[in-house]
Amino acid sequence: MSQSPPTRHWAIVVALLTVLWLVAALLLLGWLVAIGLEGWADRHGDDAARAREIGRRGSAVLLSLYLTVAGGPVVVAVVAFAGRLVRTATVYLSLALVLGAGGLPIGADAARDLRPPPPPVPAGPGGCQEHSGGDTRCPGG
Repeated sequence: MSQSPPTRHWAIVVALLTVLWLVAALLLLGWLVAIGLEGWADRHGDDAARAREIGRRGSAVLLSLYLTVAGGPVVVAVVAFAGRLVRTATVYLSLALVLGAGGLPIGADAARDLRPPPPPVPAGPGGCQEHSGGDTRCPGG
């Protein structure tokens, strides 16, 4: 059974998107390994700000990797549905669900690391003040 020419064109587009998705995931994985090696090489340093910056970069790349790995099959599935390649689209949607659910804890942890820390609580008047008459109790109790 041969495919019709329009379906064949859609199959080529799906194949190219699949290759693009895999190459992007591999590039991001390589970038993540490079950041990990940089952090490993810098682990004996005393610069806490640099360690935090390397950690934030690693979390950003890890979140990008998660979104690429889980979102790439969704894009391919949409294109496959548009080309009436229903079985192919179903396979890619299933793959997206498995990869998305499997990597969700990793993606959520990376997103949590990227959130800015809460602002420090301003130091208001605190402690007890001595009152006239030698009373050193705190006001209000």
